[in-house]
Amino acid sequence: MTAFLLIFMYVRFELSYDRFHAKADQVYRLNVDIKSANDLMKEPWSSAPMGPALKADFPEIVESTRLFPYSTIVKANDQLFQENRIFFAEPSFFDVFSLPLLKGDPKTSLKNPYNAVLTETTAKKYFGTTDPIGKTLLLGNKDLVMVTGIAKDVPENSQFKFDILYSASTLEKFNPGVSEQWGNFGSYTFLLLAKGTNANLLESKFPSFLKKHISESDRKGGEDYALFLKPLKDIYMDPRGGIEQGSRSNIYIFSIVALFILLIAAINFINLTTARATERAKEVGVRKVIGAARSQLTMQFLGESIIICLVSFVFAALLVSITLPLFNQLAGKAISGDIFQSGYVFILLLISLLIGIAAGAYPALALSGFRPVTVLKGRFSSSAKGTLLRKGLVIIQFTISIVLIVGTIVVYNQLNYMRDQPLGFEKNQLMTMDFGNDDGVIKNYETIKNEFRSIPNVRSVAISHGLPGVGSANAHSAFENRQGAMQPLNISMYDVDYDFIPVYKMKIQAGRTFSTAFPSDSTKSVVVNEATVKILGYTSPNDAIGKKFDQWGRQGQIIGVVKDFHYRSLQENVEPLNMRVNPSNARIFTLKIASQNIPATIAAVESKWKTLIPQRPFNYTFVDANFNKQYTTEERFGQLFMYFAVLAIFISCLGLLGLASYSTLQRTREIGIRKVLGASIAGIVNMLSQEFLLLVLIAALIASPLSWYGTQAWLKDYAYKVNVGWTVFAIAGILSFMIAILTVSFQAIKASLANPVKSLRSE
Repeated sequence: MTAFLLIFMYVRFELSYDRFHAKADQVYRLNVDIKSANDLMKEPWSSAPMGPALKADFPEIVESTRLFPYSTIVKANDQLFQENRIFFAEPSFFDVFSLPLLKGDPKTSLKNPYNAVLTETTAKKYFGTTDPIGKTLLLGNKDLVMVTGIAKDVPENSQFKFDILYSASTLEKFNPGVSEQWGNFGSYTFLLLAKGTNANLLESKFPSFLKKHISESDRKGGEDYALFLKPLKDIYMDPRGGIEQGSRSNIYIFSIVALFILLIAAINFINLTTARATERAKEVGVRKVIGAARSQLTMQFLGESIIICLVSFVFAALLVSITLPLFNQLAGKAISGDIFQSGYVFILLLISLLIGIAAGAYPALALSGFRPVTVLKGRFSSSAKGTLLRKGLVIIQFTISIVLIVGTIVVYNQLNYMRDQPLGFEKNQLMTMDFGNDDGVIKNYETIKNEFRSIPNVRSVAISHGLPGVGSANAHSAFENRQGAMQPLNISMYDVDYDFIPVYKMKIQAGRTFSTAFPSDSTKSVVVNEATVKILGYTSPNDAIGKKFDQWGRQGQIIGVVKDFHYRSLQENVEPLNMRVNPSNARIFTLKIASQNIPATIAAVESKWKTLIPQRPFNYTFVDANFNKQYTTEERFGQLFMYFAVLAIFISCLGLLGLASYSTLQRTREIGIRKVLGASIAGIVNMLSQEFLLLVLIAALIASPLSWYGTQAWLKDYAYKVNVGWTVFAIAGILSFMIAILTVSFQAIKASLANPVKSLRSE
């Protein structure tokens, strides 16, 4: 029950994302499909002008608000902080979402340029106990921003986890005209609809809206768009992703595991209660003789079951309170503070009552149905139907256990596969440092690179905008295809320097990499991956060399093709990507360092950083750790799944142990006679075990197709996945046999070693 309550709380928490907002039922996110001749991108983003234009055109839309993600360094009280949870937001943010201000006016706190709202925790970090209203922060070492509001810390079950909100009008100062760029998709747009508005009907009007507002030039020669509304309550589980993303399949799996654990425990209760019915048969007979009705006996036994469950609930609630911090650590989320203070403790109590009724119903009916004449004469024995039921329930138990064993193996193998799969680039001993596109660094980047190279254990240095596992820009481009036409293409893009491809040891399949020997490489050349070659229709990478491109004001030709590498998670296919030399847009240093004495190397790099780039805090990561960070959610899921699966299997073993013990007890006289007649210990163990092993075999045959279907359904979310072969089911079957043998043999060996004289005398 403790396991069930923990999973119940976790599932309920995951399904509660953003449902606390007062107007949650009326809020929708604007999703965009970007279409081109051979490509379709399903984006959670939209362009900045879309929200205000939709509000102006449709009276059904009460309000619109936009969020622009941002990260930068912040200087407060002469201290530097790297802040990555920042949004540019409009005053309407507080009209749409229920995230209250503790200080400041929600109508005006984000109205003017260079205004900022801090969360309570961030305000304490910057200013301690001093009132922060009216205080100033230095944004990116150049822009002075005034604190105009303090927001309550964002709940854990919210997507909009921010530390700072900057006024959206500040963004207009940074990037003039951004609010008019229909083709620049970089913001999240949320719409507040009037009560009773039919979202599907409103959605059907969007095509005419797009024709009205987006000109042919904005469509960039062949691109088209479609707009969709996604309810706020469903966004967290939306496969398009967004600010934060959950997994609906993981929720389903955890819910099933919780039910499995309860079902196995209930089966144990039913099996053991009915198996030991002979011990209460005379009690039932006596009660019936002195006038007890069957309904009274049923209520008595059912009441006992309910009392057991209620007592269990009390202990389970205490255990949940004790283990919740550890569970939160494993889940990576603070799902609840105190089970006794939370409103759904009564829901959990009701569930406990239902468990007691469900688990106790059959034993109560079975026990209350004994015939008093038969049981008082001592001729009572388990019926064939009762024996068949117990065997059937054991099969169900071990079917569930084998399914969970297969699931655990597949989850473990998939996680290992993603961690160990060759990615197509060098990821080890690559240290990265984000300098945030700092102008001072960019102007002197060659000098800074040379200084880093002078450190003994630094082998090479590159700079770039975008990294594998971190992210990339998305460029609306056109490339010459096999037919000779300029094909529009939404393509991922890295801005790099001449050393980037060699540092990451990407393999050139055709053509060449960038070189300072070719001056045009800095303005008129790109290197693409094999996925780009394929989508353009070429059969060989060599065919793409020399073909034209047009991208963000640059025209030129493809000079090289790199072998496909996984620049995103292995959950996604490798999509088209190109790289171009553009150090002026870079923001990340990559240092290839030697494997020996890494702490000393990091210390030397930090010392050099503080000398060369004192205006920015020193923060570093490693490429392999950064890439594996994408799988944090999956790894946590795998850990939790394994722990609960092991628990379910353990509970199955307890039930099997109880049944084996009872079965052995029932056959005490038979075992004694067999030993007197010369039966060996091995023979007796085999006799007592084979009945249960046959049940496990039947369970394995049932579980194999079920577990295959379940694992395939889970793996469909992964573009690159392990092959679930017959060996997985064989291993699961062998493990279940071993578990059953160990469980049953304990009682069988104990019975076979007993003195037959004592067994026969007592019988």
